[in-house]
Amino acid sequence: MSTTGSQTTGPGIVPGPDQQVENAPGLLTLGSYLRRGQASADARRLFLTGGREADTFYRHRWSHDKMVHSTHGVNCTGSCAWEVYVTDGVITWEKQITDYPTTGPDMPEYEPRGCPRGAAFSWYTYSPTRIRYPYVRSALLDAFRAARARHDGDAVAAWAQVTGDAATARAYKSARGRGGMVRVGWDEAMEIIAAAYVHTIRTWGPDRCAGFSVIPAMSMLSYGAGGRFHELIGATMLSFYDWYADLPPASPQVFGDQTDVPEAGDWYNSQYLIMWGSNVPLTRTPDAHFMTEARYHGQKVIVVSPDYADNTKFADQWLRVAPGTDGAMAMAMGHVILKEFHVEGHEPYFLEYMRRHTDAPFLLELDTSSDGTGYVPGRFVTADSVPGVAEGAPKNEFRPLVWDRQRGPADPGGTLADRFTPEGEGKWNLLMEGVRPIMSIAELDATGVSVRGVEVLLPRFDLPGSTTPAGSVGGGVLHRGVPATRLADGRLVTTVYDLLLANYGVERKGLPGRWPEDYHDATAPGTPAWASELTGVPGPAMIRVAREFAVNAIETRGRSQILMGAGINHYYHADEIYRAILALTSMCGTQGVGGGGWAHYVGQEKVRPIAGWSQFAFALDWQRPARQMISTGFWYLTTDQWRYDDTPAERLASPLGAGTLAGKTAADTMVEAMRRGWTPSYPTFNRNPLLLGRQAEEAGMKPAAYVVDQLTRGELRFAAEDPDAPENFPRILASWRTNLLGSSAKGTEYFLRHMVGAGGDVNATETPEGRRPASMTWREPAPEGKLDLIWTADFRNTSTTLHSDVVLPAATWYEKYDLATTDMHPFIHSFNAAIDPPWQARSDFDIYRQLAGMVSAWAPTYLGTQTDIIPVPLSHDTPDAMTMAHGDVSALPQQWMPGVTMPKLVAVERDYTQILNKFDTVGPLVEKPGIPAKGIMLIADEEMDELRRAHGTGCGAGAGRPLIDTPIKAGDAVMHMSGATNGRLATQGWRTLSKRTGTPLVELSEEEAGRQITFADTQIKPQPVITTPEWSGSEHGGRRYSAFVVNVEHAKPWHTLTGRMHYYLDHDWMRDMGESLPTFRPPLDFACLYGEAAPGSVSASQAGTAQVAVRYLTIHNKWAIHSQYYDNLYMLTLGRGGQTIWMSPADADKIRVRDNEWVEAYNRNGIVAARAVVSHRIPEGTVFMHHAQERTMNTPVTESSGRRGGTHNSLTRIVLKPSHFAGGYAQLSYAFNYIGPTGNNRDEVTLIRRRTGQEVTF
Repeated sequence: MSTTGSQTTGPGIVPGPDQQVENAPGLLTLGSYLRRGQASADARRLFLTGGREADTFYRHRWSHDKMVHSTHGVNCTGSCAWEVYVTDGVITWEKQITDYPTTGPDMPEYEPRGCPRGAAFSWYTYSPTRIRYPYVRSALLDAFRAARARHDGDAVAAWAQVTGDAATARAYKSARGRGGMVRVGWDEAMEIIAAAYVHTIRTWGPDRCAGFSVIPAMSMLSYGAGGRFHELIGATMLSFYDWYADLPPASPQVFGDQTDVPEAGDWYNSQYLIMWGSNVPLTRTPDAHFMTEARYHGQKVIVVSPDYADNTKFADQWLRVAPGTDGAMAMAMGHVILKEFHVEGHEPYFLEYMRRHTDAPFLLELDTSSDGTGYVPGRFVTADSVPGVAEGAPKNEFRPLVWDRQRGPADPGGTLADRFTPEGEGKWNLLMEGVRPIMSIAELDATGVSVRGVEVLLPRFDLPGSTTPAGSVGGGVLHRGVPATRLADGRLVTTVYDLLLANYGVERKGLPGRWPEDYHDATAPGTPAWASELTGVPGPAMIRVAREFAVNAIETRGRSQILMGAGINHYYHADEIYRAILALTSMCGTQGVGGGGWAHYVGQEKVRPIAGWSQFAFALDWQRPARQMISTGFWYLTTDQWRYDDTPAERLASPLGAGTLAGKTAADTMVEAMRRGWTPSYPTFNRNPLLLGRQAEEAGMKPAAYVVDQLTRGELRFAAEDPDAPENFPRILASWRTNLLGSSAKGTEYFLRHMVGAGGDVNATETPEGRRPASMTWREPAPEGKLDLIWTADFRNTSTTLHSDVVLPAATWYEKYDLATTDMHPFIHSFNAAIDPPWQARSDFDIYRQLAGMVSAWAPTYLGTQTDIIPVPLSHDTPDAMTMAHGDVSALPQQWMPGVTMPKLVAVERDYTQILNKFDTVGPLVEKPGIPAKGIMLIADEEMDELRRAHGTGCGAGAGRPLIDTPIKAGDAVMHMSGATNGRLATQGWRTLSKRTGTPLVELSEEEAGRQITFADTQIKPQPVITTPEWSGSEHGGRRYSAFVVNVEHAKPWHTLTGRMHYYLDHDWMRDMGESLPTFRPPLDFACLYGEAAPGSVSASQAGTAQVAVRYLTIHNKWAIHSQYYDNLYMLTLGRGGQTIWMSPADADKIRVRDNEWVEAYNRNGIVAARAVVSHRIPEGTVFMHHAQERTMNTPVTESSGRRGGTHNSLTRIVLKPSHFAGGYAQLSYAFNYIGPTGNNRDEVTLIRRRTGQEVTF
């Protein structure tokens, strides 16, 4: 370093103007004449003197005209508050707001929040990917314009001609995804969409129109506007939570509730935290600090994951589990807890908790096995078959019994039989007054009751698939023993608790069966040694964690907590994985305890004001019921994946099953469930439901009777039985707030071929004759391009917009008004417009309001008033749950009986001229009969008067009804109609529920009975919600929200058959699947089921290069939230700027690929081209491809097909699980986004090879 006078030069110091750094291009030299100041010799720097003029740009950059409070509408679960800064009408920057309500002096605050992804959001506002104008594909636009001219400007007639001409339809459908989008005006784009709706309703039926949007909590008014429009016209809204495989079926199976979980702040209350399949720092970034801060009060953290994930570095202990084997480890931990703390330790806290809050003490019948060698678990013992118990009480077939120590079989109260009947009022609780149930039949030995040990047969599924070429894949039989006694009628019974111990391999003295010798017995399912061989986790590590989890629960009275997520919930058998883990929480008394229980975090699921929002979003204020469909079933049929799926249901069933699934494919089980009304089916019949309504009237019959008559005559069929018949096609798909084809479309290539009509790289062959579904009609050839119209509203170009016929520019989160909540904190936020939507963008609310107006205007000519017949599945939280006694399918009548053997049939009058007037106002049903909220009604009469005064009233059908014709008014209405934001309704709801339970509940919200949160309140800062019967937890007194607190602390039953958390399920299909109890089921054996390559096998590809078969996991991305942000320039620079597949060094060596080289992955479903990321983080035999990388970003043409190389979902497909369709009974009854088949995809296997040519083309 040297100095010359006062000037210092050297490394890191900017050289002076006379010092040349490099030669200057002539253009830069010219610039020195255009700007005052001294230019450097290389013309790359300009030196100014005097004043602060040099700071002008900097100071202007950080100045602003206004700051607006808003939040983000991406499915990140953060729901963070942001300050948006605007200068000259342009968003210049954003930063976090620190104005969350405090958590109190004894906890960390919710701030700081935010993440790098959120901080980069405003890039989208002015990005190159921004959709600025409406677009229509030219092949469609030209045809429509010509047809409209021929029909004198009649847009509906024009659409009929365009879609009715096979050549024209084929031409524009085959152009999807191939460019050719033309900018048009809003009026013309909306005219095409509205004409398509009117024509489709008139010709095919309203249920042939489908709306798909996701995760309403992240912008609930935008979702609700589209949902409201679709439900008002009678269209179908598609589910999302089950489709994403975010929905854990185990939650309704166990709790009778779906994903009610603790807020993030409750992690801090835990003393022992297991993160199991939930990568908190990556997917819950704004809230991860609670997990780290809890260390300050001594919390221990365990991480269970197959890779060294972002959360693993925070772990005190890492259990590295083989992918998909988590259930085995949970079973082994349960074995340790039950053996040491229950059987040997008789821990009173655990036993008393299970006695009161679980089905453990309930009685089960034991049936003789089919081969007569032992007994198999049967049904719950109910009061209808035991004389002297609850005689004369209603619904005794839904009144399971326990064994009282003094009286014998007894009704403990709180069961489903007491939930809805007048006689059950005041009795539906968990107090068990006068009843002291035994936990084990063995306890009767001391009372003189005859007890004997009997051998029970239980299924196992962990055997090598190669050893079971027929029957249940991997299936075998366990021989265990339970204590049993006989009822007066001779039936042999035991308790769920006894059976649970047998299932976990916990031996008790004097019982028959084959039992583990000790923890080191690897031959016996349930032991740590057995689990170690499957999972790769050392047995002593499992034993240690199980003991610590239980000891901590004893010492803290339940403050042991398990965070769960997509890492384990995206498997085919995720429900069994989850049930095995949930069993740990209840056998240690942690559920319903602050700092304890389960915490399932996948998606921003919690719409806090759910009751009021549902009225708005599904137009339930005007008409009931809504058409709501299971997305997985809808896509499975629409994309024709059923044609390639020959999965035999009996190969998935229990080796001890009764055979009810024999001869059926998985598709057959879905069709049967739809016909039985266990799950929804839209489109429902092979006839327009409006036509059915007219025909019923012409026949002089009631609509339901007419439909039954037509079905009985064989003149009417369910559409699901013949999904490839043109009359059964869905015709319109609306997508908004979602990226179906770039993010969630399991089996993307099937979507492209059969639904979109754009080809696709499907490698599979169709199912050969003899293996096809028996209940479905097979048509040749398979249709391609079923949908007449795909239209999308979005603010950025995605795989979905690129395959849409019409694309509308949507407003971003900083350009509209909306509401957001999350399961991670108990606050409600508002979106607020920092700027008007730029270019020609519009909000989703405005788009759907205009559509409602156009349909209403054309209705007098085309639609008028008609009767729509809506088939409705047997519904949860209603008396429908008491339809099928004992879950006994065989006992159902054989004829069509609406609401018993088939869906309920409800006639709804639709006046299509009044769609806009109803869209704009709150309907009368919120006052009478009221707003449904988990089995009770909230009556919002005073609230409607308030809204009339504040908002004014509507006209036409909406005359005298409160206006909700703007998002702010709609938001206010939502918050007036929910107990979470309206203290009067919350208190009213608790008072109503208290009458049913006979226990005091009003105290939960009484102190806030006068509080009403308004939209204006949320614009100031996030507002804490009110404890409401819409949810099971409590914020009362400033506590951190935790699920099931009301159940445990206030003796309110769970919404299940027994009124308790369930270990045992006695529905026929659950028993036949071998899933009555938690059990380990490994990932699907694709080699055994479908003849695919087994994971780990190495072979030669068609190109002669080495290829390896690996498990294929689509984990969440660190630099994106689903497909959002993946295309953001800032985030692309943090990743590798394109699609990648992560693999282990061992697998990379097998195919001789180096880091960052191009690979191709392929299987029967499709092909993906990506760069390899070779990392020691990844276990051998598994690859990761982040969800959701888009083929729009640096994705080359594949060598295999010559097409652009796929997305992460090009290698996946829909695989249905029969037990997900079990319904019509107790907690297994249907509700939207509550239960249903999941779009699971983590069992998939793929081949991967190095590309022969590393020079790629795009």
